[in-house]
Amino acid sequence: MVRRPVAWVVAVVLFVEGLGIAAVQWFLGVVVDRQDMSLAGLDPDVMSLSSKIGGLVFGAYFALCGLVALLVAVRDRAPAGFGRILLISAAVVHGLLGAFAWGLVGWTAFLFMVVVLGLIVLVLMTYDAQGAPEEPADAVPGDGKGDDGTPAGGSPVTPPPAPTTP
Repeated sequence: MVRRPVAWVVAVVLFVEGLGIAAVQWFLGVVVDRQDMSLAGLDPDVMSLSSKIGGLVFGAYFALCGLVALLVAVRDRAPAGFGRILLISAAVVHGLLGAFAWGLVGWTAFLFMVVVLGLIVLVLMTYDAQGAPEEPADAVPGDGKGDDGTPAGGSPVTPPPAPTTP
């Protein structure tokens, strides 16, 4: 099946992306600190520190999403609860980043974001098709009764013979 390899690829991509985001933001914080730049009178130290903290938080978010994808790949089960919400939010973030990347960076960054978005959605959808456990082949949907009111999957139960009175 294609589910497990895609989940592995998503996990690796999200880990690398988290590390890359954290490194770029840390680098930007160092640049602001060394250049002693200010934006509209903001303190350069605060700008540098907030860039570094933001990069670490955003990188940790992607790493956590990568951990969820890794658990999906290892267990070969659909993400549930908080993990599913994390992967959905990562898909939304990649959609938004792709939209911004088109205008700010170019079509190659947009293409990367859309590919990652597609991979995350593929993980969510292929494991979602697995869904609920299947019913046995001889089971009848509904309340467990056949069309004639008898229990499904077996012969009708015959009542015990009526007692005879002398």
